[in-house]
Amino acid sequence: QVQLVESGGGLVQPGGSLRLSCAASGSDFRGFTMGWYRQDPGRQRELVATITSGGITNYADSVRGRFTIARDNGKNTVLLQMNSLEPEDTAVYVCSARRGFLNYWGKGTQVTVSS
Repeated sequence: QVQLVESGGGLVQPGGSLRLSCAASGSDFRGFTMGWYRQDPGRQRELVATITSGGITNYADSVRGRFTIARDNGKNTVLLQMNSLEPEDTAVYVCSARRGFLNYWGKGTQVTVSS
C-alpha cells in the first residue's frame, strides 16, 4: 500500500501564497503520476494539477499561471506552490498517486483563503 500525507495547508489572505507538500511512503515514488485535487462542501472533487513520472505537468484552467506542481523523486514528495490565492481556492486539497490500475489518495489538507 502507498501512503500519502499532505501538509502545508492553513489560513491565508487573498493574494497570499501557500506551499503544499505530499509525502509518499510504502512504494517507490518513481513511475507514478502524481496530482492534486480539491473539494469543498457543495461541489465535486476537481483536478487541480498533475505531474507525470517524466515531469509533464497539467493544470486546471482556474489555477494555471498561479499554481505550480513539482516533484522530488529523491524525497518521494510532490509540491503544490499556490500564489495569488483567491477565496474560491478554499477547499480540502488531496494528493493522489496513480500507476496503471493502482490509485491512492491522501486524507487532505485544508486551505482557507479569507480576509
